[in-house]
Amino acid sequence: MPTAVQCLIDDHQAYALARVVGVLDVKGAAAVRSSLIKCLAEQPEAVLVDLSEMRLAEPSALSVFPAVVRQTERWPAVPLVLCAPQSEAAELLRQRSIDGSMPVLPSLADGVRSLVRRAAVPMASEDLLPVIGAGRRAREIVTEVCFQWEVPGLLGPACTVVTELVNNVVAHAHTMMTLRLSLRDQYLQIAVRDGSSEEPRLQREVSLTSLSGRGLALVDTVSLSWGCLPTEGGKVVWAVLEAAPRR
Repeated sequence: MPTAVQCLIDDHQAYALARVVGVLDVKGAAAVRSSLIKCLAEQPEAVLVDLSEMRLAEPSALSVFPAVVRQTERWPAVPLVLCAPQSEAAELLRQRSIDGSMPVLPSLADGVRSLVRRAAVPMASEDLLPVIGAGRRAREIVTEVCFQWEVPGLLGPACTVVTELVNNVVAHAHTMMTLRLSLRDQYLQIAVRDGSSEEPRLQREVSLTSLSGRGLALVDTVSLSWGCLPTEGGKVVWAVLEAAPRR
């Protein structure tokens, strides 16, 4: 077994598989975190994390897994299921998952069975060219899914968000982009992936005479939350809208 930890990703199935192989310590946890974040940003139906080939050097390194869950709980909100044989690591992970947000199961087979009965997540995706008409096409897609998924009340804010995210790619990234929409637990998720690693910056104060800079401020205003995650070869900027009023 290698001494340095690796996180090997196989995302060719509906459920992505992440194998953590080697000795996990605090230093190696950063690489595991980066790999898992990028895997989750691809929005698979779920991520199964196989820990059967992992050895634990420092118990504090296990905090990487709940940290990843917290960072991605709004988006993409994809289930992260840890599959760990009975061991010290498995018991420590269960203690860190008392709220059930990070299931810890004894085997991959158990992990797969836990996901079988999950309802399919409504999702729509389309690749867009970085041209002026991309924003209009994005709004057409949003309009279609808002009525199809019976959340017409989100049409206005969703069109605002998608217009700004797509126009940012057209104006700054100049790369092909992928628009992806999904509905999870009454939260409409909007994500735009492009080929630039440069993260967008929110300008809190914009001059009245400025012709740009208001886009992300609008996204920040109408969204429940928004953010940016790195991907292989670029980034994804996402926003979440609440389909039902909070009580």
